Amino acid sequence: MRVAELWRYPVKSMAGERLEAALITEAGIAGDRVVHVSGPRGRIVTSRTHPRLLGLHGSLGPDGEPLVDGRLWSAPESAAAVRAAVGGDAGLVRYEGPERFDVLPLLIGTDGAFEQLGVDHRRLRPNIVIGDVDGLTERGWPGKRLRIGEAIVSVAKLRARCVMTTYDPDTQVQDLSVLRRIASEFGGTMALDCDVVSGGRVAVGDPVELLEGEPDA
Repeated sequence: MRVAELWRYPVKSMAGERLEAALITEAGIAGDRVVHVSGPRGRIVTSRTHPRLLGLHGSLGPDGEPLVDGRLWSAPESAAAVRAAVGGDAGLVRYEGPERFDVLPLLIGTDGAFEQLGVDHRRLRPNIVIGDVDGLTERGWPGKRLRIGEAIVSVAKLRARCVMTTYDPDTQVQDLSVLRRIASEFGGTMALDCDVVSGGRVAVGDPVELLEGEPDA
């Protein structure tokens, strides 16, 4: 097995950026989901209820600062783009606490499972895509650990999927049949929620190993 793709989403619920290499820390991929959209009374706003956010692109600039469509996240133009997508009371907030993740810091998927599902896997917003995996093999990994490049991760559970999977990542057109298929054919789950045991550099092409025993520290 190998690392086929790496993804980072510097602004939560916006489109992300595909990477060739990344630093994995205990808080997931460095720079992942460090800015979010805040609505009235500080409530986090996501593309579950405002799918137009998926039409905006988050990235990190050369200085490590998050960008929205190439502009600094704190720029007036970024605020205007968010208000156009969400509404006049929304704004962007930088926050790097663990609560910024819906579940766990890493979402890992496999090419075998994505092929079985048969839709654009960007709908599922993985951080890491593992290649050369046979079919639904990933469904037997919860409770085990993976060595990915220099990092070791623990697989907690299969991810329960939500309405975000129904939106086309390019057009934001909704197709409810995607979630119905995940529910009827895959028990409502697809891809893996993971914790980081020990961090390190991970690059596309790095080997991935399923660890049967206790990993090295």
